[in-house]
Amino acid sequence: MTKSDFLQYAPWPSSQTLLKSLERSALITRTVIGNLSQGQEIVSISSNLNPPHWEFGHLIWFHEFWVHRCGLESNPSILSDADALFNSSGIVHDERWQVQLPPLDTLQNYFSDVIERTFTILRSGSLTPEQAYFIQLSLHHQDMHNEAFAYMWQSLAYAWPLDFDADSVAMQSLDLRPCYIDFDECLFQSGSTSQAGFIFDNEKWQHEVLVPQFSISSHAVSNKEYLTFLEAQIASGGSPSEHQPAYWKKKGDIWFERFFDQWRELDLDAPVRHISASNAKQYCSWKGLRLPTENELSILMSSAKKQWQPSNLWEWSSSTFMPFEGFSSDPYQDYSAPWFDGKHRVLKGWSSFTPNYLRRPQFRNFYLPSRSDFFCGFRTCLI
Repeated sequence: MTKSDFLQYAPWPSSQTLLKSLERSALITRTVIGNLSQGQEIVSISSNLNPPHWEFGHLIWFHEFWVHRCGLESNPSILSDADALFNSSGIVHDERWQVQLPPLDTLQNYFSDVIERTFTILRSGSLTPEQAYFIQLSLHHQDMHNEAFAYMWQSLAYAWPLDFDADSVAMQSLDLRPCYIDFDECLFQSGSTSQAGFIFDNEKWQHEVLVPQFSISSHAVSNKEYLTFLEAQIASGGSPSEHQPAYWKKKGDIWFERFFDQWRELDLDAPVRHISASNAKQYCSWKGLRLPTENELSILMSSAKKQWQPSNLWEWSSSTFMPFEGFSSDPYQDYSAPWFDGKHRVLKGWSSFTPNYLRRPQFRNFYLPSRSDFFCGFRTCLI
């Protein structure tokens, strides 16, 4: 297909559906930013974080740029110097701490103005394919930043300001007894088609792959299982910090895990989270197991839910994030292409902070294997 691939991502959601989704996403953004205490917007430079107010300005800028400025810098922003302030493609990560940001009330008004303009389009009830695509792109981009706010707040030990039951993240249903599920060798349709609704360019295009027979765990690795591994490493003289999840601590004989600003006794049955791919691989080596491939996770997550237990975590695969044959970038060229560097790893699934419409087996998340700050875990395959 051509550079206009993105116009083929039908069927398009109704204007009313998009309006409700954008209202929900905007409420999350407003609540998160609006409930920061004075001074909490000031954070130390970190490769895994952005300054909160800069990230807020960036997601507004992105929405305005693609939905209302047609992706052209020659079409002026309603905020002075918006491109220089918030275009992530032009601002090196560490320089985001040096940007002289407008006052928060200016950014909040910018957000309201941009979102209200989109609401007006959606309330008209009639969308062109271009409008439908770019509104979805901007909505999903905002959803991803809302999730990034959640793991940023977790990293910073900030209270999460939305209605949220930590147990819903920590505890999972145990309706299924953990086991390994056998899948025969099969031809699998990996990727997405042009008529599957909105997709991201790294899903292009659906293609047939031969996947050898494999056996994959019905459940993600639990806190209890990972704690056994951690204690074995400590007993053999290893450093606890090398393998210990970032938000765990031991007091006396009891292990605790932090959820945002609250410490809770470790739930041994819950999936272990905030584990890097590197530590997941070390766990697998210790157990004589392996991480699943991207295709193996996709097959599992495309199968009936009664066979396997979702973890509500992004799950590491052993697969490097690379383009499918015939890949071409969509209009937002920096979404995928810059990260096909051989260093990033594919994750599948979703977290508790991922909207339902992004919880698709075809969705390809990607991070450096050293990262563990976001809501990630893993399951295993037999060798």
